Amino acid sequence: MGDCGFTITNHEVQHHIAAAAQHILMALKACRNLTDDNRKVLSDLNSYLPNEMILGESGGGMLMDMEEQIRHSEGIIMRWESHEGMIWDSGLAQASEYLNSVREIQKIVVAIGGLPVPSGGKPRELCLRAHCILQIAMSKLEEELIHILIQHKQCYEPEYMSFRSCVEDVVYDESFVSAEDEAMESVSRGDNSGSSSEQCLVDLVRPEVISAIKSIADVMSASKHDKEFCRAFVGARKDALDEYLVILGMEQLTFEDAMKMDWKALSCEIKKWVWALRIIIRVYLRSEKWLCNQILGELGPVSLSCTFIEIAGAAMLLFLNFGEAVAMGPRQPERLFRVLDMYEVLADLLFDIDTLFIEDAGSFIRTEFHELLARLGNYVKGAFSEFRNCIASDQPRKAFSSGVHPFTNYAMNYIKTFTAYRETLDLLLRNPEEDGMDPSPETEKGAEDSSYSSCPLARHARLLASILEANLENRSKLLKDESLQHIFLMNNIHYMVKKIKDSDLRQYFGDEWIRKQIGTFQHHATDYIRATWSSALSLLNDSRRLDLNPFNRSTPRDKCKNFVAAFEEVYKSQTGCLVPDPELREDLQISTSQKVIQAYRSFLGKNSAQIGDKYIKYNADDMEKLVLDFFSGSSRSLRSSRRR
Repeated sequence: MGDCGFTITNHEVQHHIAAAAQHILMALKACRNLTDDNRKVLSDLNSYLPNEMILGESGGGMLMDMEEQIRHSEGIIMRWESHEGMIWDSGLAQASEYLNSVREIQKIVVAIGGLPVPSGGKPRELCLRAHCILQIAMSKLEEELIHILIQHKQCYEPEYMSFRSCVEDVVYDESFVSAEDEAMESVSRGDNSGSSSEQCLVDLVRPEVISAIKSIADVMSASKHDKEFCRAFVGARKDALDEYLVILGMEQLTFEDAMKMDWKALSCEIKKWVWALRIIIRVYLRSEKWLCNQILGELGPVSLSCTFIEIAGAAMLLFLNFGEAVAMGPRQPERLFRVLDMYEVLADLLFDIDTLFIEDAGSFIRTEFHELLARLGNYVKGAFSEFRNCIASDQPRKAFSSGVHPFTNYAMNYIKTFTAYRETLDLLLRNPEEDGMDPSPETEKGAEDSSYSSCPLARHARLLASILEANLENRSKLLKDESLQHIFLMNNIHYMVKKIKDSDLRQYFGDEWIRKQIGTFQHHATDYIRATWSSALSLLNDSRRLDLNPFNRSTPRDKCKNFVAAFEEVYKSQTGCLVPDPELREDLQISTSQKVIQAYRSFLGKNSAQIGDKYIKYNADDMEKLVLDFFSGSSRSLRSSRRR
């Protein structure tokens, strides 16, 4: 009998080898504590055996299932590549189908990655195909994300959040007249910290699409495309913020642009800056960070922080650059109140800024805003000092006969405005000696000991009033007529007192200061009567003593004639003088009547018979009526009239 040969085919050999290899692989993988030798055996098997041998018959079926699933998902994904519409615009069913298809592809990629050898053969082919489809899907989802963010963004309308500065610009020129007081009085400071601008959250994107955006974020993150998602999200939200800044009227001004602007234009930009910064910080960026947290919260704090900083950073630099340009500008008095508005709103928002940008990524924004606040504070102190120097060094160019001088009006309205910024100025002027602004000891005399009258602002306000009074004394000396000097000083000091009495300045100056200044302008009123009428009244002197003055030896008729002539000259002069305050004008007219008309009445009572009625041009009652024309600001003459 011949040898019986047992023939084994090549296929069977491969099948047995594969089965043995699978048992070895399963045993090695089940072992929790692999030795180095075990790992080497596993590695050698993986690198030596072909994929089909490891996968076996069941593995081949699995690959076929994967391929079929890829084909199905690919069809759905590629259909939208040729479709002109947007997925989410077509409805939730279409969006869900698309996302499910992407998720299926992601599962296949993960499954193939778990196979022993995903780097060759059929698994490699399927893996490359799946990755290609995923890349197409990621691009489409990025496009969908941008479309959703643009189409469903919402704009916060700040209709009730208006900003009013405490005053219009207080700028001195010769046209700054007392009539402007009424406008100044009617302007009250806006409540910059009003409830309308308190922290609040608003929906910057319609709430119904938040889940869609989150779904896109989850799917893109699962495919390790979270950076691409964040980039698209940041781009869309930055554009939305830029559009909102335009709505608020904030121009994209560079540092150089702001430095070159004239003051009128810059003042308008500052008002918009103050108003817009409060809205952006308190409402918009707070809501933006809330939106970022809703969408990106699960991606981790680093992604959330960096994304928000990227969205807000450019806008914050816009505000900072403008603030820096203002802080580096000339420290002129007319700019003080605008910069005070900037300082106060920034000081009020500093906590909000620190909270919004609390993470390390936002530290540069926090630091820059703190430094800007300090620079604005230095600017305020410098401009305040310049205002004091302006009052002290202003040289009058020409005489101002009567009324309230425009410079007095300007200075007092300026000083009055300080009260609207009391807390801020008290803080910034707390150590005035450091800035060369320490008020002189004389200004403290007579000030009541109260929280208002002893605060830094009160001390400086009294110093400024003292300097202004000295300035007025110098201006009065330009008038050659002594009586006009007294009217000028009486008008202007009375105006200062009235401005202080009728405003919050009264708390800072105190009643004793007011009483003292009332005595000062009353003294000027008395001196005016003396300087104006002493010569005329001497003509009515009834003394019979020997005197070298020829008028004193005149007859009563001559005396009456000369007195009337003197009265007419004074009438022409004093009707041209202006005493704008009605009460002060009436008091001065009454004083004149009591001093002058009473003397004339007495003279006529004693001498009317000697004078003769036909030689009495004006009786006492006529003159008393004529005195009512005094200080009207319109010069008149009586020489052509016989009797009123």
